[in-house]
Amino acid sequence: RRGEMAKMTQLINNEVFRAYATYAAIVLLKMMLMSLITAYFRITRKAFVNPEDTESFGKGENAKKFLRTDPDVERARRSHLNDLENIVPFVGIGLLYALSGPELSTALLHFRIFTGARILHTLAYLIPLPQPGRGLSWAVGYSVTFSMAYSVLKAAWLL
Repeated sequence: RRGEMAKMTQLINNEVFRAYATYAAIVLLKMMLMSLITAYFRITRKAFVNPEDTESFGKGENAKKFLRTDPDVERARRSHLNDLENIVPFVGIGLLYALSGPELSTALLHFRIFTGARILHTLAYLIPLPQPGRGLSWAVGYSVTFSMAYSVLKAAWLL
């Protein structure tokens, strides 16, 4: 029933909501993976920001050399921060969008494009790929979230 807000009891049977839940879980898991990637780079590059993290490598002055920044660690951190800035709004706006009664095919297009764009963005950041690859993947994902927000406002008669 296009255009009608979904009732809470209908969510489990709502194909759009199930699609939203699937793609939201994928991008949230991808974002969680960025923590592990950052930790991996910290450990393998021996680049830490907290003194207590260096204790297994030595004490005193010997441990201080591991209190440093590393380009690979910083790249992973920036990618993770970018995920936080983009996936969190997608999760909130995507939920509202899924509840606003969009067509399944349109919703799937939004969810799949966003998910693909975020995966490409991470790959472009970590490999790194030359610009404008990373910038375009960010813009595509951002545009999808904006499109869903516009659809929600339109469905709620605010536009």
